[in-house]
Amino acid sequence: MKHSTRRGLAAGAFAVSAALLLSACAGGDSGDGGGNGATGGGEGDLTPVKLQLQWLPQGQFAGYFAAVENGYFEEEGLEVEIIPSGGDIVPQDALANGDVDYAIAWVPKVLGSIEQGANLTNIAQIFQRSGTLQVSWADSDISSVADFEGKKIGSWGFGNEWEIFAAMAAEGLDSSTVEIITQDFNMNAFLQGDIDAAQAMTYNEYAQLLETVDPDTGELYTPEDFNVISYEDTVGAMLQDAIWADTERLESDEEYQETTVAFLKAVIKGWAFARDNPEEASEITIAAGSGWGPSHELWMVNETNKLIWPAENGIGVIDEEAWNRTVEGALSAVNESGASPITEEPPASAWTNEYIERAIEELGDEVDTTGESFEPIEVTLNEGGN
Repeated sequence: MKHSTRRGLAAGAFAVSAALLLSACAGGDSGDGGGNGATGGGEGDLTPVKLQLQWLPQGQFAGYFAAVENGYFEEEGLEVEIIPSGGDIVPQDALANGDVDYAIAWVPKVLGSIEQGANLTNIAQIFQRSGTLQVSWADSDISSVADFEGKKIGSWGFGNEWEIFAAMAAEGLDSSTVEIITQDFNMNAFLQGDIDAAQAMTYNEYAQLLETVDPDTGELYTPEDFNVISYEDTVGAMLQDAIWADTERLESDEEYQETTVAFLKAVIKGWAFARDNPEEASEITIAAGSGWGPSHELWMVNETNKLIWPAENGIGVIDEEAWNRTVEGALSAVNESGASPITEEPPASAWTNEYIERAIEELGDEVDTTGESFEPIEVTLNEGGN
C-alpha cells in the first residue's frame, strides 16, 4: 500500500532489520510462528501472532511498534511479529491467504477484496479521520475539488485514488474531464511542475514539501506556499488504517476470538503510549527500521496521532456513519476507466465492534482510550527531515 517511505532504501533491508529487532524485543518461544499460530503458544506460553503492515516501518504504525518495544503484547500473552510490506505484499491478500493473523489496510481497498471473495472483518478502525490531501501552489487556481476540471491531478493509484474520484463525483465532475497523472510516492513531479496538484498524506508527503528548500528564497517552503485540500472536509472522505481479521476464524475459533481481544488491548496501549510520548514513539519506529530522519519521523507520529485522537467512542471503535459514508463513496467513485472499488454493499460481516469494545472494557481505567484531552505537539521540520 502507498503510505510511503523513502524509495531509495530497499524493502528487503527494512524487512530484515525489523525482523531482527522484533525478534530481540519479543519474549518467549514463538513456536512455528505460522499464520495459524495465533491459536497456540510455544514453550514460553506466548501465543505467536503475525501482523501484516501495509507499508514499511514508519510513524504511521508507531503504536504497533511501541506495543512490541514496551512489552504490551507480552503482557497479554502474545508474541507478535510485525511484517512490513514495502508494496510487495497486499495486506488483505496476505490475511485472506492465511499467511498472517491480522492486517492493516485502508477500508475501500479491503471492501474491493471482500467483493472479490475475501472473507475479512474490520475489527478496529484505528484512523478515525482521513489523512489524504491534494496540494497545489498558493498562486494556482486550485483551491477545491471543483477546480480539478481540466487540470493535471496527481495520484499514486494502487487503490489510493478512490477518495479523489468520490470527491469529484460529489462535485458532479466527470472523471474524463480531469487528467489523472500517476505520481511516484514523493513530491518530485509536483515540484518539477509536471502536475498541478499532488496527492499527499498529512503525515508524510506534505512534510516532504515543508522540509524542501525553495530555490527562489533559499529557505524551506512554508504552508503559505501551498493550497491544501483535505479530503476529510469533502464528501469523498473514506476510512483508512483499520485492523482486519479472518471472518471465518472469528466465527468458529474461540481461541482466535480471545487472541483478538488480547491483541487489541495491547494495540490500544501502544497507541496511547504514542499519543502521550510522541518523541519516544518516533525513536522506536526509527529503531524498528524507518528510513526517515528524526524531524520527519516525529512529524509523522504527531500527524498520525491527529488521525486517531481524540476518539469519542474509544480508539478503534467503528463509527457507523463514517462506515456508511465510506461505502457510499466507494460505490460512487468511478475512475477514468469506468472502474469502481465496489459495485454493491458489503456484507454485514465486513465490520464489527465486538472485539474492540471488549478490549476497551477489559482495560477499564488502566488506559485512556478516548484521548479526550489530546493536544498535538509542535514539530519543527528540518531540511530533508533530518
